[in-house]
Parts: sequence; C-alpha cells; structure tokens
Amino acid sequence: MAMLLIIDDEKSIRDALAQVFEYEGHEVHTASAGQEALEVAASRHPDVVFLDVKMPGMDGLEVLQRLREHDPAALVIMISGHGTIDTAVEATRKGAYDFLEKPLDTDRLLVTLQRALELRGLTASMQALRNQVESRYQIVGNSFAVRQVLERVERVAPTDARVLITGENGTGKELVGRAIHRLSRRAEGPFVEVNCAAIPSELIESALFGHIKGSFTGAVADRAGKFEQADGGTLFLDEIGDMSLAAQAKVLRALEQGVVTRVGGAKAIEVDVRVVAATNKDLPHEIQAGTFREDLFYRLNVVPIHIPGLRERREDIPMLVRHFTEQMARADRVTPRAFTDDAVERLSSLEWPGNVRELRNTVERLLILSSGDTVSGEDVALLVSSQGSGAGLGGELLGADTFADFKDRAERAFILQKLRESDWNVAEAARRMEMPRSNLYKKIEKYGLIRDA
Repeated sequence: MAMLLIIDDEKSIRDALAQVFEYEGHEVHTASAGQEALEVAASRHPDVVFLDVKMPGMDGLEVLQRLREHDPAALVIMISGHGTIDTAVEATRKGAYDFLEKPLDTDRLLVTLQRALELRGLTASMQALRNQVESRYQIVGNSFAVRQVLERVERVAPTDARVLITGENGTGKELVGRAIHRLSRRAEGPFVEVNCAAIPSELIESALFGHIKGSFTGAVADRAGKFEQADGGTLFLDEIGDMSLAAQAKVLRALEQGVVTRVGGAKAIEVDVRVVAATNKDLPHEIQAGTFREDLFYRLNVVPIHIPGLRERREDIPMLVRHFTEQMARADRVTPRAFTDDAVERLSSLEWPGNVRELRNTVERLLILSSGDTVSGEDVALLVSSQGSGAGLGGELLGADTFADFKDRAERAFILQKLRESDWNVAEAARRMEMPRSNLYKKIEKYGLIRDA
C-alpha cells in the first residue's frame, strides 16, 4: 500500500481518482489548492503526487517546483486537460516524473502509478545499498594518526588534485581512496579500481587503455580501458609500484594530455579522470633502482597521504573490533558476541603484520570458532597466532620455553577446543579425538579444564 496525494481544483476529479486508487488498496489524501497541497505533503510525506497543472492562485508548475525544493526525491505526476508540448517540457524540466492528459484513462493511471512505485522502491533499495557500502568502507579510528589522515582527506577531496596513498598491505589504502571519491565533486561518477600487481605486465596496457579488435591474440572485439570507464569519476591505481615502465609512460601521457589511445588504435580519446594511486613500496627507492619513473612519481605525488600500520595506532583496536563485530552481525554472517576486556587487551598486544585486514579476518574467525557467549582472552590465545600465520597455534603456544612445555600447551588447547565443539559432551569429544573416555577424563583433570561459564 502506498500513500498518494491528489491535487486538483475540481472535486469530481479528486473524487474519481481517489476512488480508483482506494479500490487498489492505497491510502489517498487530497487537496484543492497549492498552499493546502504543500501543507499536506509536508505532514504526510506521500509516495506519489498527482498534480493538476491549471489551478487558480498557485498553479501546478509552481507547486511542483516547491514540492521538489522541499523533497528533491518527490515523485510527481502532472495531469492536465490543456496539455501542450511546452507545458510537458517545462514540467519535466522542473522534475515531474510523468505527464498525463485528461480525460484520464484508468489503465494508464494504474500503470504509471505502478512504475512510479517501482522507482520509489528502487530508490529506497539503492539508498540502503549506499548505506551498506558506506558502512563497509568506513574509516574507523580515533587515534591522532587516523585523525591526521582524515583531515588531509577532507582537505584534498573537494579538489581535483592527484593523491598518492602509501602504507603497508592491509592498512586501508583503498578505503582512503574511496573516501576521497565520496567527498569529491565526482561522487556521482564511477570509482574504478585497478590492481596493477594482479594484472600480468603484457595485459596491463590493454586493461588501462583498452584495445582494438584484432590488435593481439584474444582481442575479439573493441574494448574500453579503465581510463575510459572512469571518465567523469575517479581511477584508483592500486599497487602502482608494480606497473611496468612501458605502462608508466602511457599513464604519464594520459595524465599530462588527458587523452588515451587504445592498444592497436591511432585515435586519441579524451578522458576526464581524477587519478588516485596507492602503493606499499618506497617509490623514491624504486626510482633509484630504475623501476619507477621519476616524472610519473611527481605527477602522482601532488598530495601524499601515508597510512600508519595498525601497530602504530593500537588505541584504535577496541573500536575496530566493535565495528567489525557489528558489521558482521548486521550481515547475518556470524553470531554476535561481545569481546571481553581480556580478549581486546590480548588483540591489542599483537603485532598485526597484516594490519586492519588481518584484524578483521581474526575477528570473524573468533566469532565463528568461539563457543561461549563471549569471546574471551583464552579464545584469542587458542585461535590467534602472534605471528599472523592464521588459525591454529596461538601466541601462548609459541611462547613455550621447552618442547615438552609446547606439547603440553598444544595438547591442552586441542582438547579444550574439541570439548567446546562437543558442548562438553565428554563421550562425544573422546569419540571425535579417537581417545578412550577414561584417558580424556585424566587429561581434563591434568590441565584443570573447566567448562565456560
């Protein structure tokens, strides 16, 4: 059921339309004049408005303009008994969704309404999707280092200046690139990402600049490259330090002249693209080694942004753990669990060579594998490696002084995990481990294992 507003100075028209729409199950409100209509719209927030063009006092086109000023997303269908092309064009220019002429055909009315409501639903779905994307790509942290990054992003984003983002793998370079795009005047344009390290060197030029049919084996059709796809938006060149020198030369030309030429082609194609590049390499060192062009470096490095490693901003880890937990719970990917203070403290003490990406994966692993109502410090010790090597051996195991001590710790961790998986059904755990039940009881007593509260 939708909420509709009918605005017409003729009572017979209002009543007839109301009868049709109410029969279809919609809630209908009516107004006979412009000012009354604006007040009803402000209080009722209709999904679709049917608006007569010719009315005494404030005419329909003026009402349309004021409705759209108040709500740019308003869906307004104009109706008129004296429709002209000029009036229809003017209504469309002012934001009308459609224009219907009197006498109104019931079938066309209902079809137009259905399409408008589908658009309304699509718009709502797109906004929900946009909110999900915003959440996914949110830069989380309140440390001084993160605030510095965000401050620079806010300053450079509204400009068209090129940005070079540096930092270790997993620090969030793509997040910063997307934030720059979202805050720029190009936000409604495309954001096109290219991972230069993932594309073979012989294909990188085709990927970036496109190709002409027959220009090489496998080129079965003309294809636009990433520069063309990003026209009017932002091109994010990730791992730019891994790009071949030949491709670097063409990127430099594209930046200098604003044109690209497809592989095998001769025609220069103009592009309006903002380039944001990222790398985990030391580009000045690469320049000295002869693997990166100095002139391209200076073209890209107009505004540098360095993202610190997670170990340099440990105070952000509790906030990141909460953020990832809430994000995964909203996506129904895992059972939401709170992390105890001890668990967060243990996570904060690790080195995180994989940075934020590694922390996110670790939080997901803990939420999946931890069997209690909360994720405890013991869960972290059992399921998280202090060396970032994945699930299995935890920091406490690798901290053993002797091999015998290591074996005891590993055995304890293994048995405790199997007991948790079996909901502390000793018989079931013994069966899974292919261990006599009597031996398992002895191990439980030896290691002082107690069921989680």
